[in-house]
Amino acid sequence: MTLRLHDTATRALRPLEPLQPGRVGVYTCGPTVQARPHVGHLRSAIALDVLHRWLLASGYEVVFVRNVTDVDDKIIHDAAHGDEPWWALATRMERAFTQAYDAVQCLPPTVTPRVTGSIPSITALIERIIDRGHAYASGGDVYLAVRTAEGYGALSGQDPDALRASEKAVAHGHTGEKRDPLDFALWKAAKEGEPSWPSPWGPGRPGWHIECSAMAVDVLGEEFDLHAGGLDLVFPHHENEVAQSRCAGHPFARHWLHHGLVTVAGGGGEKMSKSLGNSTTVEDVLRQVRPQVLRYALGAGHYRSQLEWSPATLGDAEAAYGRIETFVRNATEATRGVQPGESQASWADFAAALDDDLGVPQALAAVHTGVRAGNALLDAGDLPRLAATLADVRRMLAVLALDPVEQWPAGASDLTAVVDALVAIAVEARADARARKDWERADAVRDRLKASGIVLEDTPTGVRWRLS
Repeated sequence: MTLRLHDTATRALRPLEPLQPGRVGVYTCGPTVQARPHVGHLRSAIALDVLHRWLLASGYEVVFVRNVTDVDDKIIHDAAHGDEPWWALATRMERAFTQAYDAVQCLPPTVTPRVTGSIPSITALIERIIDRGHAYASGGDVYLAVRTAEGYGALSGQDPDALRASEKAVAHGHTGEKRDPLDFALWKAAKEGEPSWPSPWGPGRPGWHIECSAMAVDVLGEEFDLHAGGLDLVFPHHENEVAQSRCAGHPFARHWLHHGLVTVAGGGGEKMSKSLGNSTTVEDVLRQVRPQVLRYALGAGHYRSQLEWSPATLGDAEAAYGRIETFVRNATEATRGVQPGESQASWADFAAALDDDLGVPQALAAVHTGVRAGNALLDAGDLPRLAATLADVRRMLAVLALDPVEQWPAGASDLTAVVDALVAIAVEARADARARKDWERADAVRDRLKASGIVLEDTPTGVRWRLS
């Protein structure tokens, strides 16, 4: 494998070296389904979907695991305030997340474990940690003894002694007492009116961190290739996952990948979050733009970079994607039945960019270089080389899930054909008017199309159209 990815644990780029040749196991922390997804959630999904697709395109079998946290404090709180059962809210919001992922063409995970379906595995893992002397029960709660976890803080670069002063000495809402302020809950004793499950320590439910350790090991084994998530999860969530997993004797993840967050323009770098009241829902954005444009907007930057969300973000993406879309449509129409010649697009540059820490900006540069070269071939009437260039551009776009042809939902290709036919009729009417030197009528046809979002372009090889 030539793919090199930044590893949070080593703070360096290093090759992704699968445990099993030809197979890569990936675990990513999925959503806590308390509310509808915002664009920050989709930025995460799209960044990791590019990884998923590139591994597949490189010939690897991929076991891609994305969990769902379907019970936690926020879900219980929001459901109670909405006079709704917690499980009903979680189910409804999980459905909204699935619809959002599908809208932007994210591949479905191989496995989607849920907390509520993993309770036996979670309690078994806690028992194992207790038996190995790294956790203790207190008043129905169970805590990990952080001081017994060798290397705690290495993933995030935190010093446990420095953390001690800033950590809360009391775990709010817990019935037991912690021996050390750094210790965190693996199991939380039941509270009246809240969901609970039986356990050796009494009824209760899992702590947040233990869930992912249990679900990852359940599907991928005690050691697996790559664990991914947002930068905001490095500490404490992923640090605690490492600690409890190693305390259980599991090597756990060999490679840690973290993506940047979406921030709000004018917010001083504040991340987008429902709890901060600054989130923009996917549902609202998709009322403004097509899913393809949203995918481009959220996926065009490097996955490790911060993405500032503003009105201009969508406008820029619309224009860039429009250039790709127009080229693919015009080149497809011009090259029907044409035998391909030599391509002017560089798949090698595209592949090298993605192999270098998923360099999507450089990969998109290769796409746009191919589009410009293709447009020049189209203008010159060099159809064999245009056909080959189109094929390579679409091959690249497929990896990024941005191929305009593949993006059409079921039935939309029929509608596209209708639009093409109607525009062709309008173009013929304009040509007839021009032949009669009826310039006023010709301009009126052009202006009506422009008002509808369709721009006509007169070229040496004929009239082409694009969306404005």
